[in-house]
Amino acid sequence: MTEPARGVAAAIEGELRLLDPLVRASADLLDQVLHPDYREVDTTGRHWDRDTIIDVLVSGRAPGPGRLTASRMRAIHLADELVHLTFDTEAKGRRAHRSSLWRRTAAGWLLYYHQATPFEAAPGY
Repeated sequence: MTEPARGVAAAIEGELRLLDPLVRASADLLDQVLHPDYREVDTTGRHWDRDTIIDVLVSGRAPGPGRLTASRMRAIHLADELVHLTFDTEAKGRRAHRSSLWRRTAAGWLLYYHQATPFEAAPGY
């Protein structure tokens, strides 16, 4: 497998891990996936830093509709240490377009930035 393919595979695997409720409920597991400089903009436009999102997820106080189902996942290797991943999620009728940047570090591929934008599906989408 080429290095770009490894990065893409690692980003997809990491993103799917983050959809797992067991991972989202564990500070140790989140620590293994989120970059030290992680930032997020959620579907409401709220900004989150790494420590705050880990605290909220582990405490069970996370906003949002709950368990997410992903679709239309696409990834592109942008540079030696950077992969851009886009996908859609759905939970309880709420949908979001999502964009993630994964960075390669000495610890492996870690989620560096994530943004979610709500949308309503057009007919036939």
